[in-house]
Amino acid sequence: MHPIQVLAVTGGKGGVGKTSISVNLSLALAGMDKRVVLMDADLGLANVDILLGIKANKTIANVLSGECSLADILIETHGIKVIPASSGVQSLVSMGPGQHAGIVHAFSELADEMDVLVVDTAAGISDSVISFVRAAQEVMVVVCDEPSSMTDAYALIKLLNRDCQIRDFRILANMTRTADEGLNLFNRFSAVAGRFLDVNLRYAGDIPFDDNVRKASQRQRPLLEAYPASKASEAYRRLAREVSGWHVRTHASGHLEFFVERLVQSAI
Repeated sequence: MHPIQVLAVTGGKGGVGKTSISVNLSLALAGMDKRVVLMDADLGLANVDILLGIKANKTIANVLSGECSLADILIETHGIKVIPASSGVQSLVSMGPGQHAGIVHAFSELADEMDVLVVDTAAGISDSVISFVRAAQEVMVVVCDEPSSMTDAYALIKLLNRDCQIRDFRILANMTRTADEGLNLFNRFSAVAGRFLDVNLRYAGDIPFDDNVRKASQRQRPLLEAYPASKASEAYRRLAREVSGWHVRTHASGHLEFFVERLVQSAI
């Protein structure tokens, strides 16, 4: 029974590039022979399908209504498998804790089909963001060098630490302009968080600003495929190697988690 790495990509505010990071990191991990499932966890405003240029006939909404299982909505594309979400469905935005838990537990049926689950969360600090981040093993917070990004990321980490007792966070700097900008950004952020919060922040690296990201998005193709030699693509492959080296937890934490059954069994 192999352990499954579960990584939530989040960021407090919109516009920091979470979905692009989730998509391209997933492809880079697949390029390392990992079996990757990418979950679009922005349940009401899905956009993973747009970046990948795919059309989903069935989504999480169909799973919640009882029409089908998670396995039925999986889309194989670009070397990964995608769990698509819906756009413009208000009922999904306002789901309760029981429905979030139902989605998390439903992933157990897919456990033998993956090595890594990447969860692309919605922006903000909604109940769904908290539920899915809490259920992941690793939380990667995306920040940019602008005050609102830093403030919102700090608020998200503070909430997750206070209400969910999450202490460990990976910080990824996106759209950096120089080689030093990402680390400087992390050091500034870490200094403030370390002063007021009981958290352990670790630097995951940076993705440089690259105009090819916009061009790939306009073409509805992943950057890694559209511009594989670009500097951002190189950074994604570097990030994938970093992520692959992270320790995969093999014991349950005591709260709702993806694949918790495996974690409990491995501890027996």
